[in-house]
Amino acid sequence: MASSCCRTWHLLLAIFLLSSAAYGQLSPSFYATSCPLLELTVRATMVTALLAERRMGASLLRLHFHDCFVQGCDGSILLDDVGTSFTGEKTAFPNVNSVRGYDVIDRIKSAVELLCPGVVSCADIVALAARDGTFLLGGPSWTVPLGRRDSTTASLAEANADLPGPTLNLDQLIRAFDKKQLTPRDLTALSGAHTIGFSQCQFFRDHIYNGTNIDPAFAALRRQTCPAAAPAGDANLAPLDAQTQLVFDNAYYRNLVAQRGLLHSDQQLFNGGSQDALVRQYGTNPALFAADFVAAMIKMGNIAPLTGTNGQIRRNCRVVNS
Repeated sequence: MASSCCRTWHLLLAIFLLSSAAYGQLSPSFYATSCPLLELTVRATMVTALLAERRMGASLLRLHFHDCFVQGCDGSILLDDVGTSFTGEKTAFPNVNSVRGYDVIDRIKSAVELLCPGVVSCADIVALAARDGTFLLGGPSWTVPLGRRDSTTASLAEANADLPGPTLNLDQLIRAFDKKQLTPRDLTALSGAHTIGFSQCQFFRDHIYNGTNIDPAFAALRRQTCPAAAPAGDANLAPLDAQTQLVFDNAYYRNLVAQRGLLHSDQQLFNGGSQDALVRQYGTNPALFAADFVAAMIKMGNIAPLTGTNGQIRRNCRVVNS
């Protein structure tokens, strides 16, 4: 009996340690008692949002990425500028007139506050919305570790410095992800988020006019709606994945093999470098891509979260509690 109890205790301890290693201080069951209808509420609002505009799934996935790469996954990207007293991250070059979905986060937060006032962080809502946006567009689902708290600060400088830009080469991309404790494999898997969504002409103009590693027919197609001379057409949109622009699949990687990556930084993943073999694998093995994407999303979602008594639970995602 004692031996059996000891074995059971050791098994439970091993499971706890494995869970802690994967999730850090976060837990998928964090709101199980305090807000049991949280995930159903997020999902319902996301379904409504995507019925109105399917592209919003990609936008909210990107919002999570842009949140986590600046100060960690703390909801700092959601904070509005307040006169001269507070500067947020929304006007950073990678975010301004580009990052979308703030209004959907507001709607989710309002619905959650009616059920569980003062309990659920905006940072956790962003993480759940990113997961649901992926799933509702045909991608994988995953259990989201929860328990993040919201920052009372933001960093315009860090947003400008740390968010990887579309002109980076492979070495620069690897360094940018390594700075966030993400591996080259994580980089290549997370880049698969570009299987959905759109980019503005200003971000791919140089690649389609001056790139040497782009399919000529694809470049010609994109030039039709992206004039060579800026600022004409700067905000014109093109799908990151021309094949299945609003379906989360592995077509992005097949595009790269065919030199049909929209952004210079995309095509860098398949350009005679260290990620070529993995890109080929993802292009032919959707299950492998899905598994690696989920693992990388969970890992990214665990970048420097505020937990315990750090930060706060904002009442309004756009402003720090007064």
